[in-house]
Amino acid sequence: MPADAFAGRRVLVTGGTGMVGRQVVALLARAGAVVRTASLDRLDVPGAAEHRRGDLTDPAFCRAIVRDVDAVCHLAGIKGSVAVTAARPASFLVPLLQMNTNLLEAARRAGVRRLVYTSSIGAYPSRELLREEDAWDGPPMDVFPGWAKRMGELQLDAYRREHGLDWAAVRLTNVYGPGDNFDPASAMVIPSLMARVAAGEDPLVVWGDGGAVRDFAYSADVAEGILLALARGTGGEVVNLGSGAPVTIRELVETLARVVPFRFVFDASKPAGFPRRVMDATRARERLGWTAATPLRDGLEATWAWYRANRRAHEAKQDYFAEAGAR
Repeated sequence: MPADAFAGRRVLVTGGTGMVGRQVVALLARAGAVVRTASLDRLDVPGAAEHRRGDLTDPAFCRAIVRDVDAVCHLAGIKGSVAVTAARPASFLVPLLQMNTNLLEAARRAGVRRLVYTSSIGAYPSRELLREEDAWDGPPMDVFPGWAKRMGELQLDAYRREHGLDWAAVRLTNVYGPGDNFDPASAMVIPSLMARVAAGEDPLVVWGDGGAVRDFAYSADVAEGILLALARGTGGEVVNLGSGAPVTIRELVETLARVVPFRFVFDASKPAGFPRRVMDATRARERLGWTAATPLRDGLEATWAWYRANRRAHEAKQDYFAEAGAR
């Protein structure tokens, strides 16, 4: 991160209580920034000068939280497993569109010149190598949340064209790390595996033959990439924040089993998803000087250690779907 890029700056981090948000807050605090966080969670955020609890689907709340800030990291979103996304499509699409629209317009009206928007790997079409130049070449793999993320990117482009706002956009790969969602009902692959190991599943049954290839990046690395994008900009284009390093599900499971020993079997009769998805990380290296530096085993060890000490932490976080159902 550039020296003194954020010293004395007032920075808003939406989703600052989340897995990546916590890491962004910690980096900003160490850089001397004055950090405000905003989310639905009733949680303390180490390093944050102020936490405001509220819903970004409320335009008035968005106007209040961007007041008097120099920069915005818009990390807030809705995360869930493939099954949850398929079962609750409106609960992903509609609030994401509302959050992006409200927050971005509030930032524009407040005169915010520096902003980074976090899109997702799910906004890409299904293909083996995910390159920024192919970002819109086909429908998104995660249809409803993917379209919402693409619309956020399009909104940034519209603000750039009409208002000259050179806001940055990054697409995040499959991110894991301390503070992840370990609720088995909605967790992604790595926290789901860890939660099942901790619950004593023996042997752990993994769907597919283990040959599917994915791209994983550790949350602290991704947080650094986000702040580099905020400081340096992305030139009006989206930039991938992915490892660029293919990992098979078998390699992932075997590496985790070296961190915490457990027995596992693969069930090839069950679906394994798309055979290969890896992000091209060239643009991030060339434009931001960023790479995902944490080896998989080191990241898994840190994540497992945090989970062992915080087994029930997910219960303290706000269930967005419960909130949506109450509206």
